[in-house]
Amino acid sequence: MSPKRSLRASAALLGAVSLALTTASAASAAPRSPGGWQESGTSYVNSLTGSQGLASRADGGLLYRGLGSIPLDLRIKGWGHIGDPDIAKGHTFDAYQGGDDAKSKMYAVTTPGGQRYLYEHPLDAGEKLNNSFAAVSPDAQWLVSGEWGDQNRLQVFPAPLLNSSTPPAGGTLAQAGQISLDKPVRDIQGCDFASDTRLVCASNDASKELFPVDRPVLQVDLERPLDGKPVTGHVSSLFASPQRSICSGGFETEGVDYDSERRTLRVEVVPPSPCLVTTAVYSYRPTTG
Repeated sequence: MSPKRSLRASAALLGAVSLALTTASAASAAPRSPGGWQESGTSYVNSLTGSQGLASRADGGLLYRGLGSIPLDLRIKGWGHIGDPDIAKGHTFDAYQGGDDAKSKMYAVTTPGGQRYLYEHPLDAGEKLNNSFAAVSPDAQWLVSGEWGDQNRLQVFPAPLLNSSTPPAGGTLAQAGQISLDKPVRDIQGCDFASDTRLVCASNDASKELFPVDRPVLQVDLERPLDGKPVTGHVSSLFASPQRSICSGGFETEGVDYDSERRTLRVEVVPPSPCLVTTAVYSYRPTTG
């Protein structure tokens, strides 16, 4: 993922800027978005503990992740960045990234009972060290993740702990068949499954070189459900992530979540400084189906 603002800087800003800076910029009801989604609401979360991603629980509650969410023991081991999480069968999946000299990436799985297991993936030839997100397939057998920059693929791993091919109490995690994209994507911050053959992904690409909108929310349609073998994904643009704030400057799109039970899509956007201390969470409902 992109270089992140330091924990110390974020904490200092939290004490200097109030939530009102962001909430005062809330816009009126948004029009229908392309791709069959209607914006339905906006909420806000502390960026220190919620700006990197979110995931919906079975009861409808939301789990957030931010730089302040990294446990001290993992930070000491060099895992200084946490990505967009996911929840499957009550298990929480977190994506961890090391420093610029990292030779591996790591996924932490926390069971419903609170036991945490660590699965480390040594980087393959040509693989970037970035670990932007964790997205678990609806059958809870496969874990999708992504790298930073321009990419023609999404990575696929057996879902740690839930897929019987993985070590039962942590260990080494090898890649399975990847998702080859029919169109390149850039700076993917998070993805989540909307069905067994569809992912929704948030991109922080502001160039409009690959897609017609700034910081697009993308849809990836798979030719078949994941089975551990290579599969092709068709990429299309749904809509632009909102960029609303009384602060001017660059926004950053972050995590994305689809709550299938409540048919609600959520996208996180971090506003420019000094408003960046509060992250906006935009909700969407499907307009059809």
